[in-house]
Amino acid sequence: MFPYSTIWQPLFWLSMGALIVFFFSNLRYWLGDSGITMTWWKWLLLSCWLFLLALVMGTSSCGRLARQDEDNVLHIIHAGSLSLPVKALTEAFHEENPDIRILTEAWGSKAGARRVADLENRADVFMSADYMVIENMLIPEHAGWYVPFATNELAIVHTAQSRYADEIGRDNWMDILLRGDVSYGRSNPDMDPCGVRSVLAVKLAAKKYDRPGFADSLLGKDTEHIRPKETDLIALLESRHLDYIFLYRSVAVQHGLPYLQLPDSLNLGNSGLNPWYRSVNTETMGTTPGETITEYGEAMVYGLTIPHKTENPGLAGRFVAFVLHPEKGQQILKAHGQDPVRDFDFPYEDEVSGFLNGNEHE
Repeated sequence: MFPYSTIWQPLFWLSMGALIVFFFSNLRYWLGDSGITMTWWKWLLLSCWLFLLALVMGTSSCGRLARQDEDNVLHIIHAGSLSLPVKALTEAFHEENPDIRILTEAWGSKAGARRVADLENRADVFMSADYMVIENMLIPEHAGWYVPFATNELAIVHTAQSRYADEIGRDNWMDILLRGDVSYGRSNPDMDPCGVRSVLAVKLAAKKYDRPGFADSLLGKDTEHIRPKETDLIALLESRHLDYIFLYRSVAVQHGLPYLQLPDSLNLGNSGLNPWYRSVNTETMGTTPGETITEYGEAMVYGLTIPHKTENPGLAGRFVAFVLHPEKGQQILKAHGQDPVRDFDFPYEDEVSGFLNGNEHE
């Protein structure tokens, strides 16, 4: 009736209630003037009829309001590393669309993709820290395309209280992380792209510096600290349970954490080095039990999609166009440490041309 009003809807129902009271209080006089004699069973039938009429009207109105409300709710599942950027994006989008509600869920990207694919929950937009998660896990059964929307790079993050924080640098971080009195953390590569990228960066370091056995030694150390997504590690770091964590540089910037910036040859942030990045790989869990996927190194490209299961494609399309808009979503992402994607060829440009031009995709 008045789905977004805090005043008119209660006033309407108060008026309806007053009208019903007025009707019943004067009904016997109207009936008497009309010469109609009422018995107890006639009053009972009339009351039942009026009750059923009110019930039907109320149920119809509630159902219509519920449908209208759901039509204006946007459900977003996103990577944990996007928590603060998504908060800023949704707040800005809501300012342009004050009559909507936005619900968000943060997961490791792979866990989020499984939630989109496996569970009967709403998902209007899915935002992944790795476009290949969408390609490998959702297309074509659960989505028809992806579009790249941000970049990032890997860093080694610490606090001022971390052991050897005043010593660590590009020339000694490998040895420091291997020390027995140092603890470090990374996310689960079966659930989170940051975990995959941490493994790949370690393998690249072993290859670049000709350190046979380094990757196995470091990846076999402190495995009890592996967490489902990279942002789960921040609390362990800040509480001094960990000295160092592999984390996206953007997240370190957003949380004001000091970090060691890795060289481009290791940070997976330079698309011009993709041939070098692809010289290493790792095996991760696939979409079905027992299946594995071979994942090769590649410069970081975040991707998003509108799943087939969306119940609000129009609103989802408007949000995607907002994220991709160079003066809106892209500026917000840049302010949170994530630059736009440049010179990236992907096979769905025709499908998402409306989004790329800053318009809602039809």
